[in-house]
Amino acid sequence: MSERRPRPTAKNGRKPVWRRALNPPAATGVTPPAPRADPPEPEPAAASVVQAALYRDGVRVSTPASLADTFRELRDQPSGMAWIGLARPTEAELLSLAAEFDLHPLAVEDAMEAHQRPKLERYGDTLFVVLSAARYLDAAEEVYFGELHVFVGPDFVITVRHGAAPDLSAVRRRMEDTPELLKLGPEAVLYAILDSVVDGYVPVVAGVQNDIDEIETEVFRGDPEVSRRIYELSREMVEFQRATRPLVGMLHGLMAGFAKYGTEEELQRYLRDVADHVTHTSERVDGFRQALTDILTVNATLVTQQQNAEMRALAEAGFEQNEEIKKISSWAAILFAPTLVGTIYGMNFDRMPELHWALGYPFAIVLMAVVCTSLYVIFKRKDWL
Repeated sequence: MSERRPRPTAKNGRKPVWRRALNPPAATGVTPPAPRADPPEPEPAAASVVQAALYRDGVRVSTPASLADTFRELRDQPSGMAWIGLARPTEAELLSLAAEFDLHPLAVEDAMEAHQRPKLERYGDTLFVVLSAARYLDAAEEVYFGELHVFVGPDFVITVRHGAAPDLSAVRRRMEDTPELLKLGPEAVLYAILDSVVDGYVPVVAGVQNDIDEIETEVFRGDPEVSRRIYELSREMVEFQRATRPLVGMLHGLMAGFAKYGTEEELQRYLRDVADHVTHTSERVDGFRQALTDILTVNATLVTQQQNAEMRALAEAGFEQNEEIKKISSWAAILFAPTLVGTIYGMNFDRMPELHWALGYPFAIVLMAVVCTSLYVIFKRKDWL
């Protein structure tokens, strides 16, 4: 990717290949009118162009104010390199970049849509790289993901950022402070971007490890909200895996391409170091997912044990309550017998058979005692008393 190739231009009013691919003519059977020159592209909004700069031999030589100025100055400097940074660009901006640098329409479409999985694709002499950057938010204790698309050509680097991460201004400052690295060309800028994204995973890994330690404490403390936190962190780890796992294969493919196209050996060593860090991070993320799965299993077991203990306690309380009810019912029945006898003989009717009986009182007392004793024996044998 070291040779400079001519710029594609619209000749005789014809659209470049990428424009025809994005806007194919309708198959109506009617002969289309004679081609005419396209109207000039509208000037892109300045807010989405984060920064555009031209470099020669690792030193910034110009900071154009617009994309049009960048295109013009790059044409005037055959040995220069353009580094254009965009944040949530408009469709018009991406189409103007595609027309100037002959970007493939499929890559342009991916950059427009965002929400792409990390990948590395080659279209001729242009590389298209999709990266997923991560950042740990301490206040919310969650992981935020941003998407970054990078076009790398023989004399240009275009970054399209969707989201707040990563901070590419720091990457640009680092490269400008290291001109001997920047003068290696667009491949060096791609390495620096990859290195920044991968380094951004380090605080995320540390934050997630701290969250897992806290979750383990909450699990054994019996926090009722811990299950929700485990689920949310597990979902973030799935997203983290999607960000890191494809990078391993991407970097190995990129290293093979660097060797194939004779990229500087020093740059290849730097890229191998990034690949080692990515492999380590990917292994840590895999370990986090497994740890969260184990923690969730332990938490489910502890919750089940707690529920069983509560059910056992309720059953024991119910049993004790039932025993008390038996005792109360037994004594109520025993006391009811003398009450019934006393109530009958306390009615004082003149014609009651035993009312004037000399042994009536002793008989009533004995009857009460016999009934009460019999009920007591019966309830005692049934273990109600």
